[in-house]
Amino acid sequence: MTEEKLEELPVQDSIPEALVEVSDPKDTQIVEQAEEIAKLKDMYLRAMAETENVRARAKRDSEDTAKYASTKFARDMVNIIENLQRASQSISADARTGNEVLKQVGEGIDMTMQELLSIFERNGVKRISPAGEKFDHNFHQAVAQIPSADVQPGTILQVLQAGYILHDRLLRPAMVTVAMAQPNTADSAA
Repeated sequence: MTEEKLEELPVQDSIPEALVEVSDPKDTQIVEQAEEIAKLKDMYLRAMAETENVRARAKRDSEDTAKYASTKFARDMVNIIENLQRASQSISADARTGNEVLKQVGEGIDMTMQELLSIFERNGVKRISPAGEKFDHNFHQAVAQIPSADVQPGTILQVLQAGYILHDRLLRPAMVTVAMAQPNTADSAA
């Protein structure tokens, strides 16, 4: 049980003062029974708090299991959508206009990819393609740093492979190249 819950419980170890000042053996028995009642009440309250904590933890675990049960499947499906995208990009616009078969194959690949992306979206899988954003090690994996005077250091210049998130958990980081400050040519000449 968490210490927070323990601190919230009212502890009644004290016996009413009227019962403490007794000399009759019957009254002593009443004092002992009052102490026992206070002890049992404290144990009861602690047990109830523990039960409530277990119930809340089980509910949270159940929700997480339902929310993230498809993680492995989604991670595997990410590779398929990336392959579809590469296949679509491999058929140039010129090739599509010059050949009816390539046009139909390209449109079929594009439609399949769009349907898969919409299924991902409905199930909490989002594609992250962070070109131009600030590098975040929680979602991006830097593959290379390139000197650039055009953008601030730490800005993502190119996305080599898109990343994916399931709800709020990372499935796969985006592989990116990141801008770094250009080396000072005056310092290198000296």
